[in-house]
Amino acid sequence: MTSTVAEHTDRPKEITNTTAQSNWLQWLLIVVLVYFLLVAVSMIGSGFKLAAGDQANQLFAFANNPITALVIGIIATALVQSSSTVTSIVVGLVAGGLPVITAIPIVMGANIGTTITNTIVSLGHIKDSNEFRRAFAAASIHDFFNILSVIIFLPLEIAFGFLDKVGVFLSGFLVGGESMSIRGLNFIKPIVKPPIKFVHETIFGWLPELAVGILMIVLGIVLIILVITFIGKILKTLMVGRAKKILHNAVGHGPVSGITAGALITVLVQSSSTTTSLIVPLAGSGVFSLRQIYPFTLGANIGTTITALLAATAITGTTAIFALQIALVHLVYNLLGVVVIYGVPFLRKLPILAAEKLSDLAVKNKLYVVGYILGIFFILPAILIIVSDALGW
Repeated sequence: MTSTVAEHTDRPKEITNTTAQSNWLQWLLIVVLVYFLLVAVSMIGSGFKLAAGDQANQLFAFANNPITALVIGIIATALVQSSSTVTSIVVGLVAGGLPVITAIPIVMGANIGTTITNTIVSLGHIKDSNEFRRAFAAASIHDFFNILSVIIFLPLEIAFGFLDKVGVFLSGFLVGGESMSIRGLNFIKPIVKPPIKFVHETIFGWLPELAVGILMIVLGIVLIILVITFIGKILKTLMVGRAKKILHNAVGHGPVSGITAGALITVLVQSSSTTTSLIVPLAGSGVFSLRQIYPFTLGANIGTTITALLAATAITGTTAIFALQIALVHLVYNLLGVVVIYGVPFLRKLPILAAEKLSDLAVKNKLYVVGYILGIFFILPAILIIVSDALGW
């Protein structure tokens, strides 16, 4: 009898120890995956330099039209369902020679493309009209905010290049200034260089430089998609329970608290799609109102920029400053969106009104949902490309 009681007493300790060991191994695996992310981004940059040589600008001439670049960002992100993946790839391409001015509309488009995930999640409530109205509004408010942000800032960027200039200033401040220089502290290059050299010279060494460059770009993109997918899955198992706790404590306690919670949880799970999808079922069930979750989704926009900043640290050499520049542009653009749109009462209400109106229509006829998803993420982008090309933009 005594031994039975002792066994029952020891069992919780064994479970706790096993859980702690499992968590430790998962965190170790995340460190390894982050290393592979840095290698993948560096590989894209190196591959692009090999493939394009001095002709990088000509290679991306098709994206010189900012509308086309914006649409590339929307469709690419809608297809891979991860703005973190697309912006990390863009950082690698910029390091390889893609002009920053061309990359800026792509990262703007990535913000819109990533919102398709929570829109799909909201369809899980489609059987109950009231739940679906709340869930679909919670999902589409993120869409409308990001669309409004593009409508405001893309024309300003085309006219004045202000994001490009802010990115130049900030990246120069961080990398070029003597007192703030991180150039001498860059320990990334020594640890990512060996695998890049191995792939370049040993695995693909027998091929022409052009073929090696293309294969390294493809390999880098595939590796980024796999790494971010695995990081997201592991972080979900480690953090989602804690994320829900943070969410319950923060949402509903004011906009600053909501924005901070959205940013913090997105940094933890490395995915704005996960963060915003997490809130949709809670909105659908009526736990939080549309106005309560609005700031939370904006925080997700800010938190998701951490991945591109991390990816930029993998780049070394003369193009490192451009990689950092586009990562900082992504951060500044998302911060400005929150400050300007949420800070101005008239602009703040627009995404709410649009989301409420669309959800009312969607409840009356589900074809509005189909038309909305196809229209925003695929048909409208295609029309924009055709019109902008016809007008010679």
